[in-house]
Amino acid sequence: MAWFKKVRQPIEPQGEKASRVPEGLMVKCPSCTTIIYNKDLAANLSVCPKCAHHFRLTATERLRSLFDGGWEEHDPGLVSTDPLEFTDTKPYKQRLKSSIKATGLRDAIIVATGRIDGLKTIVASMEYQFIGGSMGAVVGEKITRGIERALEQRLPVVIVSCSGGARMMEGILSLMQLARISAALARLDRAGVPYIAVLTDPTTGGVTASFAMLGDLNIAEPKALIGFAGPRVIEQTIRQKLPEGFQRSEFLLDKGFIDAVVDRRELKVMIARSLRFMLADDSPARQPEATGDPASEEVAPAPHA
Repeated sequence: MAWFKKVRQPIEPQGEKASRVPEGLMVKCPSCTTIIYNKDLAANLSVCPKCAHHFRLTATERLRSLFDGGWEEHDPGLVSTDPLEFTDTKPYKQRLKSSIKATGLRDAIIVATGRIDGLKTIVASMEYQFIGGSMGAVVGEKITRGIERALEQRLPVVIVSCSGGARMMEGILSLMQLARISAALARLDRAGVPYIAVLTDPTTGGVTASFAMLGDLNIAEPKALIGFAGPRVIEQTIRQKLPEGFQRSEFLLDKGFIDAVVDRRELKVMIARSLRFMLADDSPARQPEATGDPASEEVAPAPHA
């Protein structure tokens, strides 16, 4: 029977005609499988032009998408210690070193001051590639300092969440950050200073249980996973099948847990419009950059690379 079968062999390119597409030039959308040039994807804020799937952004990319230009980073030198001398499959100190090398950040967040459509704002952006964006003592410290700075200067706060929750390697010190940040946000609320929470994929665990859901306005990106425990853990616990789309942005919007689901390409405009609605006319955030005497002007920080 093998006589009647045609053996197909691939044609191998030879000589100078052989060519190969460079790695990293294109990416495939996990939702619609469309092949997209990386440059086109970046120009579209990492949103698939065909199906609007939202790829994850780094903390720096997020700040670049929100701020008008450059920004001033706060407390960049803070680094986590190993108070518990924690070891699982490898020592916690080793995880910190590898994450610092991979991301170029000291921990899983960047807190910075810049302008969103002309409004001076303090933004905290979480980095998921740094131990799953987990919230340890440094993340809590930097967010709390950012809120206190906003309270002192009466500037609005935007926190972009992208996290797996509290960092188990720091135990109770990590869990303490839930109450600490929430208390700082309560002081901000009593002072009448706006806070907008932006929830991206994923926002889970202790982050969801604290500051991610405490905004005067809670905005989520489309189809972001938002919840405390994961869907599989819940199903195993209650032994029931969860509804379709459970813990996704649209499901939470329908149930009243968040206020809006906004496409990333419209997020900056939405935040600026909301802040203008919430800010008083004489708010320091509305004041333009100093002009006139060069000696008295504020020096705008250069945009990050």
